[in-house]
Amino acid sequence: MDALRKIIHIDMDAFYASIEQRDNPALKGKPIAVGHAEKRGVVAAASYEARKFGVRSAMPSLRAKKLCPELIFIPGRIDVYKGVSAEIQEIFHEYTDIIEPISLDEAFLDVTENKPHIELAVDIAKEIKAKIRERCHLVASAGVSYNKFLAKIASDYRKPDGLCTIHPSQALDFIARLPIESFWGVGPVTARKMHQLGIYNGAQLRDCSLAMLTRQFGKAGAIYYHFARGEDDRPVEAMRIRKSIGCEKTLERDITASSSMIIELYHVAVELVNRISRKEFKGNTLTLKIKFGDFEQITRSISIKQPLMSLEQILPLAKKLLTQVAYADHPVRLIGLSVSNPVPDVQESSSSSAKQLYLPFGDDLFLANRFD
Repeated sequence: MDALRKIIHIDMDAFYASIEQRDNPALKGKPIAVGHAEKRGVVAAASYEARKFGVRSAMPSLRAKKLCPELIFIPGRIDVYKGVSAEIQEIFHEYTDIIEPISLDEAFLDVTENKPHIELAVDIAKEIKAKIRERCHLVASAGVSYNKFLAKIASDYRKPDGLCTIHPSQALDFIARLPIESFWGVGPVTARKMHQLGIYNGAQLRDCSLAMLTRQFGKAGAIYYHFARGEDDRPVEAMRIRKSIGCEKTLERDITASSSMIIELYHVAVELVNRISRKEFKGNTLTLKIKFGDFEQITRSISIKQPLMSLEQILPLAKKLLTQVAYADHPVRLIGLSVSNPVPDVQESSSSSAKQLYLPFGDDLFLANRFD
């Protein structure tokens, strides 16, 4: 079935930073960061000129400034970014209505059947890139393949302004050479574990049995097993269902006192409940995120059978999760809470780390917290 599909992944290049440079010609060609320069600030997005110095999103602003002393910080304009994203979505709809937005700056398109009846998906990708450049004066990269995994990998392959197609006949050879860090869902923690197991690329991952990967990585192991073989049956979901809702707070100073932690946890829980109420969201799993002063990050999760919607439900569970965090000698910089969707036949449980294929604190939530 995969070989019959034509999937495009569109990813805007340095989206927020590029919009700022587009709207202010004085910033063109200069290293800029969307975010705030103050001591506790974090980079939300960086231009390619800044990335040459090693500046990246989610990096502390002070570190970014050290790497690039000429770095220019620009406050984010989330409403403008949303407006431009809507313009790009209109371009997508000229070709297909089967569109799955991942964030403001990227989306999957299923163009197996498309409105202009264009045979080759790569030709559609070329037209979309050209229209984004002409109408929005921005640059997009595109990946084309027969499933979402490979289309996503392809869009990253030749950035910026990239266009890469992975044909079914090329897929296995392409994946074999792919560094394990480039696999969708493999973050730094999983990559380190893969390296410890002697897995550095797709070929070595493909040599691993399903039983071994499941034993080492749980349910994610089965996903890695199929990805290594170029298999991904997930459809492009035109009506993407919200999977989580969350919020986080960077503290004014690192803290270790239990009383201070409880107070900050309370404020984050109140904000989370407000967001849940506004969105009428229902989820059964609560995740606590802690980032320490040295930027080490951990999560703790717990699931119950009832939807988590009130402060009376969420705060006691959040406190319970906090007891699993050793912070007395490890100052805390950031506290976050999120509620995610229910799992069938869920039982109360806790885990020491979040699943890396789905993080409840994704870029969209991260940026919303910076700009709301």
